[in-house]
Amino acid sequence: MNFVTGKTSPVRAGARGRSRAGTTAAGAPDPAAEQDDLPDLTLTEKAYQQLEELITTLALPPGMVLSEQNLVQRLGIGRTPIREALQRLARDGLVVVMPRRGILVSEINIRTQLRLLETRRVLERLIARLAAERATQEEREVFAALAQGMSEAAGAADDLAFMRLDRQFNELVAAASRNEFAVRSLANMAGLSRRFWYQHYKEAADLPLSATLHADVCQAIARRDGEAAEAASDRLIDYIESFARKTLDT
Repeated sequence: MNFVTGKTSPVRAGARGRSRAGTTAAGAPDPAAEQDDLPDLTLTEKAYQQLEELITTLALPPGMVLSEQNLVQRLGIGRTPIREALQRLARDGLVVVMPRRGILVSEINIRTQLRLLETRRVLERLIARLAAERATQEEREVFAALAQGMSEAAGAADDLAFMRLDRQFNELVAAASRNEFAVRSLANMAGLSRRFWYQHYKEAADLPLSATLHADVCQAIARRDGEAAEAASDRLIDYIESFARKTLDT
């Protein structure tokens, strides 16, 4: 499902039959390739998703000054959608608007990440339980597919595919919870969390374990077990917090 537009589509993130499709020769995401995968989104939504991925995968690194004109050329999208996407990224904490200096990619901070996880724990437990109670049959089938896709991405050590599936997972849980207030509170944390993971996962992450923990949440929701979904969400956040603290030693 495309959870921005509410339209259904198959799970796609490179976890089946390909590795790192949609990347440049250097391994960074290729925004032009991604545009073809997002046919139902507005130009602003396409610009946001592509810029968010470039920032969270460090292709646009912390401290980098962003030029609207350069981004227009890089993404092949007009200035107005780029500007609107940057405004949303600023609300998400991924870029900072500096008077007379332009727009900077925000720095990564472990203390910010730990405070973020305090909030995520409460909200994600709630959203997981609500999703288990309220997800449609179609959404439950997608949860099952996501669980399988994450396991395949982890088995192939395909970090980019895993990140894209994680984004779909977050969007699907949010949509299935049918609680827009919880979703709004959680939405601007996702990019910061993915970027922190991407920066440190090679030194501190256990990709197969992370995939298993995500799959546990998906499977609990798919079988309508709210208590199991809450417990699985807590185990996932326990792991993410442990991962974050390990980065202090790397």
